[in-house]
Amino acid sequence: MNIEFSGKTVIVTGAAHGFGRAIALAFAQRGAQVWGCDLLLDELHETAQLAASTPGSIQVRGVDVTDDAAVHAFVTEAAHAAGRVDVLVNNAGGVLGQVGRPLEEVSAADWNGIFAVNVTAAFTFAQAVAPGMKAARRGRIVNISSGAGLGVSLTGIQAYASAKAAQIGLSRQLAHELGPWNITVNNIAPGFVRSNPTTEKQWQSYGEDGQRALVERIALQRLGSPADIAHAVLFFASDYAGWVTGQVLSVDGGK
Repeated sequence: MNIEFSGKTVIVTGAAHGFGRAIALAFAQRGAQVWGCDLLLDELHETAQLAASTPGSIQVRGVDVTDDAAVHAFVTEAAHAAGRVDVLVNNAGGVLGQVGRPLEEVSAADWNGIFAVNVTAAFTFAQAVAPGMKAARRGRIVNISSGAGLGVSLTGIQAYASAKAAQIGLSRQLAHELGPWNITVNNIAPGFVRSNPTTEKQWQSYGEDGQRALVERIALQRLGSPADIAHAVLFFASDYAGWVTGQVLSVDGGK
């Protein structure tokens, strides 16, 4: 299977490290013109530099994905530079530094903050790219959810599990709304991957016994990598997935 994206414009949110960096580089390596955004500017520019020797390119901008005006301005810039946006990958998200607590200790601000970055941002980006994709009668939207959205969160953070489940629901709804324009909308649900400082801290918190138990619950008996997630995104964004929409692909080593 030869997947390539020469001449395609791809937006990747949360591109500074982890899944976002791996996804942005995977597209650039296959010829895409990638526009990546994040608030971690130093790491974001490192992502762009890593693409210097690829057939494609990565342009980067500092964007708060919870700022509607900033999102629409970023999408407009990318679309005007390339003529259109072909692929949107909503990867930005996470737990915003929160840890698991009893529900009665969770503030409204903490709850709403996680929903804003994991669900509302995906909606806003989809809203921003939809007119151009409709005009082209073609597009791919891939949302990065989590195994927590299909079950429970290992972190115990109620808002995270709820937000990732809501994002899956949003993807299914948009798949039906946008399908008549040949726009597909799908989800990747990663298992536990040591991909950024947050997941590394989580991994260390388990201790040796907890780490061993986590790996033993995986059918393939090993953790995955950011590249495993990127490869799944490439499939959904490719012509090979032209008749696949509204789906959730668990990339977790088998549960």
